Amino acid sequence: MTMGYEAVTIREATAEDLNTLTAAGLEAMNWTGEVRFTFEQFLSTPELLHYLDGWPRPGDFGVVAETTDGTPVGAAWCRIFASEDAGYGFVAPDIPELTIGVLAGHRGTGAGTALMERLIGQGSSRGLRAISLSVEDGNRARLLYERLGFRKVSRNGGSDTLLLEL
Repeated sequence: MTMGYEAVTIREATAEDLNTLTAAGLEAMNWTGEVRFTFEQFLSTPELLHYLDGWPRPGDFGVVAETTDGTPVGAAWCRIFASEDAGYGFVAPDIPELTIGVLAGHRGTGAGTALMERLIGQGSSRGLRAISLSVEDGNRARLLYERLGFRKVSRNGGSDTLLLEL
């Protein structure tokens, strides 16, 4: 990437990336800049932990963004949930839910777009029919999601569930 954007490399996430995914998930939950969840709260809240517990499970896939020196700056991943263990952006048991987080000092650099594009490509190559996500009101990342083709399919409290048909 050029024009003031930092150079990032996108690679597939592996089992060794659990800490990076956890940090990205915490960033996603604390997107406002306020500490709404601590690391300990994130890992002890079942509704949040199920996004990472046992990573990677069969069907999970994801990507990690790194600077040229190998420092992780964000991650995005998809996970299938059963109806009885639905995530915030749940649509159907055959549609994976996407989670993305970019570390605060690296937002607005193009890393989020690069992560999303690569993850969407992975979903397409796996033959998935769609990917869903949940976005809270006021989150600027919604502009990215809509630019990539995600559309609102439902509302839950102060969040919308968005769907991208592949």
